[in-house]
Amino acid sequence: MGSLAFTGSFPRIEDYALIGNAESVALVGRNGSIDWMCLPRFDSGAGFFALLGRPEHGRWLIAPAAPPIRISRAYRDGTVILETLFETATGCAVVIDFMAHRGRVSDLGRIVRGVQGTVTMNTELTIGFDYGCLAPWISRRRDGGLQFTAGPDRFLVHTAVELRSEPSGVIGEFQVHAGEEVSFSLSWSPSYCRAPRPVRPAETLAKAHSFWSQWIRKARVDGPWSDAARRSLLTLKAFAHRETGGIVAAATTSLPEKIAGTRNWDYRFCWLRDATFALYAFLGAGLRDEANGWREWLIRAVGGSPEMLQVAYGVAGERRLREYEAAWLPGYAGSQPVRIGNAAAKQLQIDVYGEVIDALYVARKAGLAPKAASWALECGLLGHLEKIWQTADEGIWEVRGGPRHFTHSKVMAWVAFDRAARSVLEFHLEGPLERWQAVRDTIHAQVCERGFDKTQNSFVQAYGSPELDASLLLLPLVGFLPPDDSRIRGTLAAIEGSLIHKGLCRRYQSQTGIDGLAPGEGAFLACSFWLADNYVLQGRFDDARALFERLLGLRNDVGLMAEEYDPQERRQLGNFPQVLAHLALINTARNLAGAGPAHDRSAGSKRP
Repeated sequence: MGSLAFTGSFPRIEDYALIGNAESVALVGRNGSIDWMCLPRFDSGAGFFALLGRPEHGRWLIAPAAPPIRISRAYRDGTVILETLFETATGCAVVIDFMAHRGRVSDLGRIVRGVQGTVTMNTELTIGFDYGCLAPWISRRRDGGLQFTAGPDRFLVHTAVELRSEPSGVIGEFQVHAGEEVSFSLSWSPSYCRAPRPVRPAETLAKAHSFWSQWIRKARVDGPWSDAARRSLLTLKAFAHRETGGIVAAATTSLPEKIAGTRNWDYRFCWLRDATFALYAFLGAGLRDEANGWREWLIRAVGGSPEMLQVAYGVAGERRLREYEAAWLPGYAGSQPVRIGNAAAKQLQIDVYGEVIDALYVARKAGLAPKAASWALECGLLGHLEKIWQTADEGIWEVRGGPRHFTHSKVMAWVAFDRAARSVLEFHLEGPLERWQAVRDTIHAQVCERGFDKTQNSFVQAYGSPELDASLLLLPLVGFLPPDDSRIRGTLAAIEGSLIHKGLCRRYQSQTGIDGLAPGEGAFLACSFWLADNYVLQGRFDDARALFERLLGLRNDVGLMAEEYDPQERRQLGNFPQVLAHLALINTARNLAGAGPAHDRSAGSKRP
């Protein structure tokens, strides 16, 4: 690791690392600045949000006063506790960053430890509640801490370092000698409750280390890529809310899919589309408690009237994810608009019905304790899907260019009825087996007729369209057709010829305008993992391993991946870290080992 990499005044997305407490997360830059943090939940209003603006928009910097000669960082093994080593002309110091929780209180700890010589350090703290809509009232407490209060939120900061208020924020300067420690803590709590006692950062650090290291030891992960898979599992665990079981898709909002572009979305919610991928990732590692927590969240979130099913929900299953633009924020590297909330939650995306039914089928096969509500819920969803599966929708990529008959959406409707029929046959559940089988077969025949282009010898993005789409890589992975079917081989060849750019897979050709947005985005990393999965099923193991190892090389220095990657500029793009990319990494590693989801989900596929 070396010097900081900047785009203008903005660190690259991969210059950030994640810390978290299974309630929320924060992003720490290589330069020692926490530029993003939402408390008390992943989707709460941000208190640190310089990531989407400038330092004055909210951050907490702890770094050497003089420019460091070298910066390196790593996670403590088996944890999401970050250690950043600053080497200067006068000595070395390490900053240890971590998060914890105490009931309704969320704690952020920062410990500066002298390693060699003496290092003069600066700290700068700027807080703006609710993305800067609320300026806090700052006061000093009797215990020496600083209190930042605005509306329902309160931050308490404690340290032995003398802090003073300046126009730029609260600042301080201190020295750390070899063997010494200087500690800082920031605690969030509701402003209307009694203020929590100050934490002892060293004790909190020990507890956090014990929690993470004990948890990852439960994971059964073997093989040549076990270290990468464990890091992705730890990332996944950090995004699984400890109380609700909901798994958010990413830590951030509005990190761009193209620098200075408009493809900026809020991913701090729970997507049904991640359901089956997440279950396989947890179950494959033997983490049944987490799998069950996610399954139970799923049942609660989608409960109710089947026609009210959404594609995404809040951390506790909230349905109102109203989207608006934070016009007062300039955006990451000038990428506007900055969006809060996600209007796609209200789109019709038929594929999520298949994901829900498949996820609950997988849970049933894995022997998770039966839930009385599950089968009744599935039957209700299937009854509604039977009425709407022939409707045009916005599809897996949540296009804003108008609904179409997307091939992938129809295939996932087929998955829903296929898994329902299997559940009746394999688990002796009550349901209209013959009707579901008939609908399943009708969908299959229609997709093969209207979603396949004989001229290209390939399935296509939407009925009547010549365009290709990386979601078609999922057809053999969900068992729609066998991997050796000529139409699947033809589709794979067509995607290799059309959507691969510098060895990585794009979702689709964005210049077609199908998504209603300006063209231009990076390669979608999950799609490249799906391509590797197809190579596995095709028996092209050398190609699969080569692609997988290249994808591992695109992670940042602490093993994290964003949504996309720009192979031209060699940088990560999109919201960060993205759960779907890490889920794909975990599952592809298992597929390469010969016992992963691709083998399981494709089992039983038949050629019509």
